[in-house]
Amino acid sequence: MTRDIRTVDDVMTMLDGLFSDGADRWTDEGAAWWDGFYADRSRPVPFFVPKPDENLAGHVENGLLKPGRVLELGCGPGRNALYLASQGFEVDGVDLSPAALDWARERARESGAEARFHLGDIFGPVLAGREPFDLIYDSGCFHHLPPHRRVTYLALLGRLLAPGGHFALTCFASGGMGCELPDADLYRDRSLHGGLAYTDGSLRTIFSGYEEVELRLMRAQAPESPYFGEDFLWTGLFRRPTLTA
Repeated sequence: MTRDIRTVDDVMTMLDGLFSDGADRWTDEGAAWWDGFYADRSRPVPFFVPKPDENLAGHVENGLLKPGRVLELGCGPGRNALYLASQGFEVDGVDLSPAALDWARERARESGAEARFHLGDIFGPVLAGREPFDLIYDSGCFHHLPPHRRVTYLALLGRLLAPGGHFALTCFASGGMGCELPDADLYRDRSLHGGLAYTDGSLRTIFSGYEEVELRLMRAQAPESPYFGEDFLWTGLFRRPTLTA
C-alpha cells in the first residue's frame, strides 16, 4: 500500500495512469503511437499537407498577429511553425514524436525557413525556464488532453504567454468530430476515444480568463487552396489581458 500523493503534480500523474495504454497520447509514453501515425507520409491525412491553418494565416496577413516570439504546442511536421517562421516570427515548436520532428526539420531545410524544434511532453521539462512568448499556437494538441490536464494546460498558458500576447487553437468541434461523452465517463472507459469534442460554450468557459478575439468554425478549403481548413474544427483566438497597476 502506498500513500505518496503530496502535490498537484502527483495527482495529475495518478490520473494520467487511469487511462489505458494507447490513450496516453499527451505523455512521453505516447511518442511511439505518434511515430507510427507519421510513419507513412503518403497517407491521405488532411493535416499532412504542408499548408498553414487558414485562420492562422488570415490573422497574420491582416496584421492582427505581428512577428514576435511564438511557441507551437504539438507542432507535428511543422506546417504552421514553418509558415510563421517564413513570415518573420521567431518560432519554437514542441512535439512528442521524433518522426514528426524529423519531418519538420526536413521541411525546414527544403523551404529555407528557420524554426527550433524540441522533443518532449509540453508538461515536462522541455518548456521549463522559458521566457514568455507573444503567441502560443495549438493546432490539434488540446483535444487530445484528458479533462484533468486542462488544469496544467491553463497553468502553462499562465506561465508562458506574455501579457497582451495571443493564444490561438484549433480543436474538434462538437457535432463535427470527436468524442462527446461527459468528462466523468472518460475515466470510467479509461479512454479518450480518439480526441474530445468541444462546444463553443465550453471553450469560452475554459479560457474565460482571456479576452476572446474570435471563435468560429474553421473554413473548409479546396484542394488548390494554399491553406489548410476543415469545418469539423473550431478556431479560436484569445488575448491575455495586459497587467494593470
